[in-house]
Amino acid sequence: MTAASPATSAMSGLAAPAADAPDKYATLLARCAGLPPIPTAVAHPCDVASLSGALEAAELGLILPILVGPAARIRQVAAEHGLALGDTPIIDTAHSHASAVRAVEAVRAGDAELLMKGSLHTDELLHAVTASASGLRTGRRLSHVFAMDVPSYHKPLFITDAAVNIFPTLNEKADICRNAIDLVRVLGVDRPKVAILSAVETVTDKIPSTIDAAALCTMSRRGQITNGLLDGPLAFDNAISREAAITKGIDSEVAGDPDILLVPDLEAGNMLAKQLTFLAGAEAAGIVLGARVPIILTSRADSVRARIGSCAIAVLLAHARRTAEAAAQV
Repeated sequence: MTAASPATSAMSGLAAPAADAPDKYATLLARCAGLPPIPTAVAHPCDVASLSGALEAAELGLILPILVGPAARIRQVAAEHGLALGDTPIIDTAHSHASAVRAVEAVRAGDAELLMKGSLHTDELLHAVTASASGLRTGRRLSHVFAMDVPSYHKPLFITDAAVNIFPTLNEKADICRNAIDLVRVLGVDRPKVAILSAVETVTDKIPSTIDAAALCTMSRRGQITNGLLDGPLAFDNAISREAAITKGIDSEVAGDPDILLVPDLEAGNMLAKQLTFLAGAEAAGIVLGARVPIILTSRADSVRARIGSCAIAVLLAHARRTAEAAAQV
C-alpha cells in the first residue's frame, strides 16, 4: 500500500465530493504539482484558521509564507493548537492595521508575489492595497471571484463580484468581467463563457442590470472586452440550464454552459454563492484580482479544501505572471 501524497492527505475527509464526481480542487492541485512555491505575505494570521491555512498550503508546496503580525500572538496560537512554525519567517507588527500595511510593503519590495488575508477584516486589508501612494493599485478595478466547486454542475463555476464592489457601474462591471476572464484563461479555458445575470432575459429600462448586460455584450463585440464569449441579460435558470433556455426560446452559446456568472451587484452575488454553498454542497475558493498581485481572500468559515483551492488558484496566476514577464523580456 503506497503512502498518500501530501495533497491527498490534506484533502481527505474534508467534505470531499462523491466518489463518482470529479474533484475540481484536486485538479487544481494537480496543475500546481512541480511548480516552485510562491513567496506569500500573510497579513495578520492570528487565529487558528488563518494560520493553519497558510501552513497547510506551505506543506503542500504551494506557498512560502511570510507571516506578518504580532509575533508573540502568532506563536501563542501555534503553540495552543499544535502548529509547527519551524523556520517560517515572521514580521512583527503591533496590530492588524500595521499588519496590512507591512504585508503590502513586502509585496512592493518584491519579497512576496502573493498577498493572503489572515484574521483581519477584509476592508482593512483592501484599504492598504488601494492606498494611492503605497498600495498595489493597477489600471484595473479590484474585484473578487468565487471559484465554486458545485457538485451538480459539470465544470468549475466562477461567480463575480460577490465581495468587493457593492453596486458596480457599467465600466466597473467591464473590469470585473475582464479580471474573471483573465483568471479562467490561466486555468485552461481559452475562451471563457460569461453569463451576465439579471432577473429576466429581456432588456428593459425597469431593471437597469439588463441594460448593463446588453452594453457589456456590445463592448465585447466591439473589442472593448476580449477573450471571452458574453451573453446577457440571462436569468439564472436559463443561464445554467440549456433546457430552460430552449423553453424560453433563447438561442445562446453560453446558456447551459457558462464558466463565469457575472452578477448585477454584491448582494445578489453574495447570496448566490452562499446558497450554492449551504444548499447545494458547493465549495467556494475566493480571490481578489486587479491588484499588482493576486490576493487570497478566505473566511474563517471556509473549509481547508476551500482555503487550499484559493491558494492553488493564486499560485497558478503568479506563475502565469512570471511566464508573461519572462516572455516580455525576450
